[in-house]
Amino acid sequence: MADKKISALTSASTPLAGTEVLPIVQSGATVKVAVSDLTAGRAISATQLTLTTGNVIVANGQGVDFSATPGTGTSELLADYETGTWTPAIAFGGGTTGITYSTGNFANTGYYTKVGNVVTLVGGLTLTSKGSSTGVATITGLPFATKSGPPYLGPEASGIVSNSGGLTTLTGIFLFADHTASTLSLYTGANVAFTDAQFTNSTTLYGISITYITN
Repeated sequence: MADKKISALTSASTPLAGTEVLPIVQSGATVKVAVSDLTAGRAISATQLTLTTGNVIVANGQGVDFSATPGTGTSELLADYETGTWTPAIAFGGGTTGITYSTGNFANTGYYTKVGNVVTLVGGLTLTSKGSSTGVATITGLPFATKSGPPYLGPEASGIVSNSGGLTTLTGIFLFADHTASTLSLYTGANVAFTDAQFTNSTTLYGISITYITN
């Protein structure tokens, strides 16, 4: 085949597959290299990166490193971000015997956002039966357990239930999550724990909101 100027060559179809090869000079010899190997395993330095489509994908455990900025924290690596759903539920004394929920507009459903190790939850639920379990009331179903730590640090997180109905008390509901917990405890404004006695077969809790730290 006669030599051609680059401008005379047929344009390659894009996007490239990565298996295409190019000639390069390495240690004085002309060799071939796949397009996919041009920057594989090598650091890339740029003043700006603009994506017109697609996403930036990092390997598991890797993230955005902010260590170039001044800081005194133990880590400046943002290695996780996600959003999703969770299913809030009620337990009394850790039991859930006979508890059922509405499937309507106030069904037990929730959403979460996790940025690094900070988790923010919102949600709500409506009972159609409180069942027969007894004891201290908790909200279960957290998508991530709270951060582990010594108990003398006290509650790892606090939040509120902004609206409720069908309770035998009208005091405010405050939420607490202890260390290494997958449940939320419910307390009145007088710091008294809610139990099955305050719930009815039609109790509704909505506006559940809490932010906490996970490992």
